[in-house]
Amino acid sequence: MADSAVTDRLSRRNAILVFVAFAFAYFLSALIRAITATLSPTLTQEFVLNAQDLGLLAGGYFLGFAATQLPLGAWLDRYGPKKVIVYFLLVAVLGCAAFAMADSFRGLLLARVLTGIGVSACLMAPLTGYRRWFAAASQMRANSWMLMTGSFGMVASTMPVQWLMPLVGWRALFWGLAALVFLAMLLIAWQAPHWQNSVPAASSQASARPSYGAVWRHPYFRRMAPMAFFIYGGLVAMQTLWASPWMIRVAGFTPLQAAMGLFWINMAMLITFWTWGMVYPGFAHRGYTADRLIGYGMPVSFILLTIIIAVGPAIGVWAGVAWALYCVSCTFISLAQPAVAMAFPANLAGRALSSYNLLIFAGVFAVQWGIGLAIDGFRSLGWQEVPAFQMAMTVYLLCTVASYAYFWATKSHNQAMR
Repeated sequence: MADSAVTDRLSRRNAILVFVAFAFAYFLSALIRAITATLSPTLTQEFVLNAQDLGLLAGGYFLGFAATQLPLGAWLDRYGPKKVIVYFLLVAVLGCAAFAMADSFRGLLLARVLTGIGVSACLMAPLTGYRRWFAAASQMRANSWMLMTGSFGMVASTMPVQWLMPLVGWRALFWGLAALVFLAMLLIAWQAPHWQNSVPAASSQASARPSYGAVWRHPYFRRMAPMAFFIYGGLVAMQTLWASPWMIRVAGFTPLQAAMGLFWINMAMLITFWTWGMVYPGFAHRGYTADRLIGYGMPVSFILLTIIIAVGPAIGVWAGVAWALYCVSCTFISLAQPAVAMAFPANLAGRALSSYNLLIFAGVFAVQWGIGLAIDGFRSLGWQEVPAFQMAMTVYLLCTVASYAYFWATKSHNQAMR
């Protein structure tokens, strides 16, 4: 597929500086996203939260995140990553400050929604820029390494946060996050290139006018949509919330042990995304496209989740390892994000990426809150806590398998993946 803005390609040095600036912001967004898993015991005790409240609080971030995705895509295509993300990060600063000052569950929830809105451009903005600034061969690697920096943020949200909590408290942590987000905003304003609108030069691209209709009607986008919602969204939901309560309430971990489990889960994810960035170009050269790797790799995650559910409390100290293996096995789905972007011309990249991201984070919200609702629902029917967790997770597993079946039943329609 021809690029309309080859002249916008960055030199190696400038590309590295731009990547680092955006990666720092994404690191912080991932830390803020995942911190509720580590803080869940503290917040549950201080604000007397049940499973439904906890799921809604964590999901509120993703609700705010998802609400911005459609306008975000149009703004990225029109105004460019630099201008859009700077304004959004200012909202994130306000959201972190509001969370630090909250004195009720409602205040926490509103602050999380505001923060989700503020960091909602932290991945889409750079990926939109990379579609124009980086060569096609570098885009998969850049995507994987952005996700790697996100895993750094996830790691920072576990044991480091657990160690700092007794020293400064969770409110001071959010004041510190507000200051760091402001610093990231300044770095991007300094390093990111200015943006100029480009019009597709090739006549074959004339039909790809900037509109969401062209994205949502595209067969390849529709093929990947259910897995984005259930598998990718579910991966984030487990990593940022439900893996921790499972380790505590099902496997019998202490909060400190669960935080250590999350630490190793996120370390495994970090290493996995770094590895994807290193090995994917070689796979692509040998004809193993993103679609083929997703098709071959995803069933492993279904098997692992089935084992986690079936074994339940008997897994004991191995719960953290099991969840780490499950999350790692789900990373095949991360290859879909840049593949979706490459299915469209560069002038539609922002809309394509943000539409896909909308599905992911709508899925995160639905899975996080839905599992909480299911657990409370089964408990209200008289189920014990462990069977309620197992049944709620089984419902989620069936949804992921159904989305994968739809993927296999449809044709790719992505020339870039052939």
